[in-house]
Amino acid sequence: MEFEWHDVVGSAGVTLILLAYGLLQLGRLRAESLTYSLLNWFGPGLVLASLSRDFNLAAAVLEGAWMMIATVGIATWYIHRRNAGLADVEAHDTVR
Repeated sequence: MEFEWHDVVGSAGVTLILLAYGLLQLGRLRAESLTYSLLNWFGPGLVLASLSRDFNLAAAVLEGAWMMIATVGIATWYIHRRNAGLADVEAHDTVR
């Protein structure tokens, strides 16, 4: 099997999505963390980019919705951070 650019990009996106979910399930990330939301934003973004080569409507809708939900998570994180005046972002992204 020969990998083309869209295969590599799409696979990287899937890896980010699964990494986010795996780290969440292992208790290494919190669902409210910026890292979790960013992984869930960039992952589907890469999958969507790969779909520009071989389009699939169902996959595009799923990944687009996933990105929108992650965008809400990023905005919520930012609002909470601003309201709480937190300076150390990383300390609040991981579970200890």
